[in-house]
Amino acid sequence: MAGGLFYSEGIRAVGIDRIIRESDIAKATLYRHYRSKEDLVLAYLRERHIAVMAGLDEVLALHTAPRDQIAEIFERLYQKAGNPNFRGCAFGLAVAEHGESARIVGLARMHKTAVADVLNSIALRAGLVEADQIGRHLALLYDGALARRAVYGNVVPMRDAKECALALFDHAARNELMGKIEI
Repeated sequence: MAGGLFYSEGIRAVGIDRIIRESDIAKATLYRHYRSKEDLVLAYLRERHIAVMAGLDEVLALHTAPRDQIAEIFERLYQKAGNPNFRGCAFGLAVAEHGESARIVGLARMHKTAVADVLNSIALRAGLVEADQIGRHLALLYDGALARRAVYGNVVPMRDAKECALALFDHAARNELMGKIEI
């Protein structure tokens, strides 16, 4: 309940009293589980992290070819962004509102690192030259698409990011192939 409100309306805009009222729980019950609003926000972000990582794991299980994995990750991002309630990255939004919270910023960084690690692992499995750099670039495209979707309010950045990600992957794969061909 609180997570949906935080995402749709903003963390600062949603007060504890509203969460208690809409969740139909006692204030004492809420505070027994979460000592502060920040603890509740952290729980919400942890749930988001688990959901995102499960989605990425699903893609990795669904496709074995690294290029197909990248295409599917960006396609799913495009599909999610088509939802009119989509506001962008929950972690970016949380940091924008609570950048002074070391715990929220730390959790957001952990999440961004975990997503980047997945993209990096795809590049490594593909055997790409400079796979670490390719992984970082893919993560930048992923994050950039989320940020641009939040600013522009349409799915064009997701489509552009997918095209760029596949072009980057294909370019790196061609360079890898050319490096293996002896003249």
